[in-house]
Amino acid sequence: MMGKPTHDPRRSSQRRRRVAAGVLALALPAAMALAPAAAQGTVDCRLTFDLAGWSIFYKTASGTGTVSCDNGQRMAVKIESRGGGLSFGKSRIDNGVGEFSGVRDIEEVLGTYATAEAHAGAVKSTKAQVVTKGDISLALAGTGEGWDVGVAFGKFTISR
Repeated sequence: MMGKPTHDPRRSSQRRRRVAAGVLALALPAAMALAPAAAQGTVDCRLTFDLAGWSIFYKTASGTGTVSCDNGQRMAVKIESRGGGLSFGKSRIDNGVGEFSGVRDIEEVLGTYATAEAHAGAVKSTKAQVVTKGDISLALAGTGEGWDVGVAFGKFTISR
C-alpha cells in the first residue's frame, strides 16, 4: 500500500544548496564580465525617437529624439538617416527605442554611425537594426506604418 510521501528536510536543504550553487555559477561570470565596463565608467544610455522618410534608390529619413542616461544626463537630438541601394518605399516609426553600448559620456552618442539593412514591410511593420560608430553601438527597434522593400547602406547621424 502506497502511503503519503513524506517530507525529508535533508533532501530539501540539499536541493536548495544545489540551486544556489547553480545560480552563483551563472551569476558570477556575468558579474565579472560587467566589472570591466563599470571600472571604465560606462553609462547606460537610451534613445527614444520618431523617424519618417522615403526611398527611391536613395534612402532618406529624419526625426527627433531624446537620449537619457542612467547617470542623469539627458539631451534632445535630431536624427538623420541617409543612404543608397536598391530600396523603394515610404515609412514612419513612432516611439522607437535604442540602447547604446560603450558610452562613457552622453556627448559620445553624437556623430555618424555606419548602417546596413535589408527591409520589407507593408502597412504596420516592425524594424530592428544595429548601427556602429567606433566602440559605440546602438541597437534600434521600432514599429510604424508605411511600405518599403530593398537593401540599403549608409549612415545614421545623431546631432543636437
